[in-house]
Amino acid sequence: MDRTTDVIIIKSIDQLPSVDEIKSISRERALKLIFKGKINKQREQIGQYLDDTLSGFQVLIHKIDPELNIVKLITDKEIEDHQNFFEQCAKDYRRLGKQLVFMLVDKLDLNLNKDFPLDTFNELKRDERQIGKVAEWKYFVHGFHCGFQNIITGQYIEVPLVFGLEFGDLDPYFFVKFILSSPDYHPLSTPLFEEYADGLKIIEKMTALGKFEEIPSNVPGHTGIAVTDREKVEIKSDLDLEKIFVKHIEEIKKKSKFNLWKFLSLKR
Repeated sequence: MDRTTDVIIIKSIDQLPSVDEIKSISRERALKLIFKGKINKQREQIGQYLDDTLSGFQVLIHKIDPELNIVKLITDKEIEDHQNFFEQCAKDYRRLGKQLVFMLVDKLDLNLNKDFPLDTFNELKRDERQIGKVAEWKYFVHGFHCGFQNIITGQYIEVPLVFGLEFGDLDPYFFVKFILSSPDYHPLSTPLFEEYADGLKIIEKMTALGKFEEIPSNVPGHTGIAVTDREKVEIKSDLDLEKIFVKHIEEIKKKSKFNLWKFLSLKR
C-alpha cells in the first residue's frame, strides 16, 4: 500500500496545523511541513515540541532542508488486533533463518560452532565466501548477522548469529523488512510503512502481550527478542563460551590468559 504525502508551506506560525489536526491524519498519509522565510529559524524548536506532544507519531526534523516530516505509526490496537499474524511472522522468521543457516553450512562444508555460530561465520569474512549464493538465495555475512535475499521473490531476512542455535531474534527494522518482502503475507491486513519505528512498536507491544520475550545473547551486554511459543534452545553466555575456548586453547598450548573477544577479532 502506498502512502500519500500532504505538503504544507509554512511562512508564519499561524499556518501551522494544530496538534488535533495532525492527530486526525490516517496512517496512509504523511505530512510534510516546508518552512519559508524567518519561521525556519524556529523549525527545530517546533519539531521538538511536536515530537514531545504527538504520542504514536514519528516527527523527523531535517537537519539541512527546511522541513519537518510527520507520520502516524501503527497503533497498539492494530497490533493487538493482528497479534496472531505478527506471532506467525515471528515463527516463520525463526524457521526460515534456521533453514538458511544450515543450508549455507552444508554448501560450504563448515564446521558449525553450535554454541556460538558467529565464530564459524567470522571465517567467511576473511575471504571471498563472505558474499555468495546458496540455492535461490544471495547471502552476505556482516556484523552479527548473515543476510539472505531470495533472487526470485525478493524475500529478505537477516539471520542472527549470536544466540547459539536460536535464529529467531527480532530486530525491529529487519522484522518489518522481512514481512514487507514476503509475498505470502500480501496483501497485508494492516499496513506497515515505517520499517524501524513500526517494527519497534510491534515488538514492544507483542512483548507486553506475552507473545514475544527477551532472550540472552552470547555477547556481553546484548539481548534479543524472540517469539515466546517456540522450542527453547540453550544459549550459552559469553562467560560459558570463554571457559570453553580457554580450555580448547590451553589444550593446543596457550598457557597464558586468554581473551575470547581478541581471539575472535570481534568489534562491537
